[in-house]
Amino acid sequence: MKIKKGDKIKVLSGKDRGKSGKVLQVFPADCRASVEGINILIKHLRSNRKGEKGQRIEFPAPLDLSNLALVCPKCGRATRVGFKLAEKENSKGRKEKFRVCKKCGEVIS
Repeated sequence: MKIKKGDKIKVLSGKDRGKSGKVLQVFPADCRASVEGINILIKHLRSNRKGEKGQRIEFPAPLDLSNLALVCPKCGRATRVGFKLAEKENSKGRKEKFRVCKKCGEVIS
């Protein structure tokens, strides 16, 4: 996955175009991500007992990953993500894979 939980992203299209936020949850099977403060929907809940009031719950609905761009922590620009393999092997004998900013070339943690 090119976008992970905790990444800062920018919305490329839709009603919240241009806004940025932090990824709360990623759904890899659906290629979607839920972003803090973006694509807020309101769900109305009916009261269970008499005398209680109903509620309105606001929650961020998931967005398609194709509508999101990762914001590089080093250069601060919305960028595409590439991958690089480490030169040395880790303890399991495999080369580690790192995400890389396509604009500045820095490794994204």
